[in-house]
Amino acid sequence: MDLRRRLVAYLGALLGALFLMTLLVSFHSLRGDIAAEIESSERLVGILLEAHRLSRDAVTPRELAQLEALIATAPLRHVRITVADASPKREAPNGGSIVNHLLGLDFAQSEKPHPLRIGDITLEVSPLPGSEIGERLRDTVRLCITLLLYSGATLLVAWWSAHRALSPARALESGLRRLAEGETNAALPRLLLREFRQIAQAIDQLAHALVTSRAAQKALARDLIQIQENERRSLARELHDEMGQTLTALGVAAAFLERNAATLDREQIISCAGDLRRELRVGGEQLRSMLKTLRPHGLDADGLAGALQDLVASWQQRGTGIAFDLDLPDRLPPVKEHSALVVYRVVQEALTNVVRHSGAKTCRIRLCLAQASLQVAIADDGKGLSVDGLARRGGLLGIEERLEMLGGRLDLASQPARGLLLTAQLPLCANPADLYDPCPAP
Repeated sequence: MDLRRRLVAYLGALLGALFLMTLLVSFHSLRGDIAAEIESSERLVGILLEAHRLSRDAVTPRELAQLEALIATAPLRHVRITVADASPKREAPNGGSIVNHLLGLDFAQSEKPHPLRIGDITLEVSPLPGSEIGERLRDTVRLCITLLLYSGATLLVAWWSAHRALSPARALESGLRRLAEGETNAALPRLLLREFRQIAQAIDQLAHALVTSRAAQKALARDLIQIQENERRSLARELHDEMGQTLTALGVAAAFLERNAATLDREQIISCAGDLRRELRVGGEQLRSMLKTLRPHGLDADGLAGALQDLVASWQQRGTGIAFDLDLPDRLPPVKEHSALVVYRVVQEALTNVVRHSGAKTCRIRLCLAQASLQVAIADDGKGLSVDGLARRGGLLGIEERLEMLGGRLDLASQPARGLLLTAQLPLCANPADLYDPCPAP
């Protein structure tokens, strides 16, 4: 059952109880009114019969006094009967004068007595509208008290219903708090209301997504540490194997000159200087290669194009068996250095994955401007990725993290045995007049 149906059921039951209680009060009031009306009618008939009996003979003062006593002990509803000229007139209080004034009613003319002659006895009959007004006021007071009691009960039931219906919200809040504190399970109870059950399912999905995201972050941290250690190991090996040999050769040449400088002739000194110059040039090239691997220098719009050309050329020269094709526009929009570095790293990681995992024969890299964003599309004709392989982890997760830091997006489209299309989109603040047409598929 959902929350709307439960609240409607509670309120419906409450309104049904109000209707039943109103009927009971109305029936009780109606029963009392009917009983009083019948009793008043019987008394009126008794008075009239007694007056008729006395009128058949000469009426004595004593019999008139008995008739007045009968009238006095048998009050009637809404009318007043007196014996004419038998006793002083008694004015009945007008209990409804205030109500008459509020309602704008005037019963001064209608309250005048009307004579009723039975034989030698004359009875004066006058209506009493104040009596009817008093009865209506009493009924109104009873109804108002009933409504007040029922209103209080309605407020209590509404508060109880809302408290009971919203109790799952406290469980949902507790579950969200546990997730915020780092727990992997929201530990939500079984909820009966459909709305809260759907929210609980969404929270469970959120918990699963958080677990997956945290696992991906831990995996990324491990990969970053591993990559860092691999880079350090590679740098140490290159420094030891290449730069170390170069420095050793320079040291040997310098030591030879130091020991034999006095005995060497001009040709030998020129030869040693040439060896030193050659080793220094080799060392400089090795240093520039290592620096370029660590971080390309001067990554602006023009520098990005040159860095990407050098990167693709370096892979082409390694004899990987893959034909690389770099397609760059005639000019690139202004690109900040950190954005250019992200583009460079995306291409670098993507090409590394193509070489290591794709088994492709060709790989095409295309850069263009589409809808005020720089788009990088890398397509190969390799074996592609399985459905599980499309999940972001390892290098792909690193690419996605880099793009998300700058508001970019990574898309993968893979078909088995037909290759992988990796598309990275990075927003740019470019002049609309400089926008290129949307990129065609590589």
